[in-house]
Amino acid sequence: MPKKALHFVILSITSCFGLGFLPFIPGTFGSLAGLFLYYLLRYNTGIHLLVTILILLLGFFLSGVSERILNKKDARCIVIDEVGGMLISFLFLPYDIKFLIIGFFLFRLFDCLKPYPVGRLERLKGGIGVMSDDIIAGIYANIVLQLVFRLASFKIS
Repeated sequence: MPKKALHFVILSITSCFGLGFLPFIPGTFGSLAGLFLYYLLRYNTGIHLLVTILILLLGFFLSGVSERILNKKDARCIVIDEVGGMLISFLFLPYDIKFLIIGFFLFRLFDCLKPYPVGRLERLKGGIGVMSDDIIAGIYANIVLQLVFRLASFKIS
């Protein structure tokens, strides 16, 4: 495959097929893409987990390559990290529209505020730096959602 074509494919994947190149809030659009993907996978936890792992692996490998292509550290157009982080936010939770809304805002909040150690991880080089802050933001959102789910279930019983 010619170099330009390969670069196009890599940037297409890491920008979530161009969403990352939107002129404003590309991270939010990447998160919405993750939310939509979760919606498609919502009833099959095994497939959800498998797709999440695949996105994360692609992100670890390709986002570092995208940085080199663009000659920019954690370029705004790289949003595969938001897609992966959003998918992590909903792992092992039942589908509920309330969780969808809360989870989206929690993930965006943790991604923007960068609570410890998110900010430090973002400074790492290559794909690890691009992906790890969103993975942790997704884990934080998932923990809060798990607690909300368990407390809500406890009240109902």
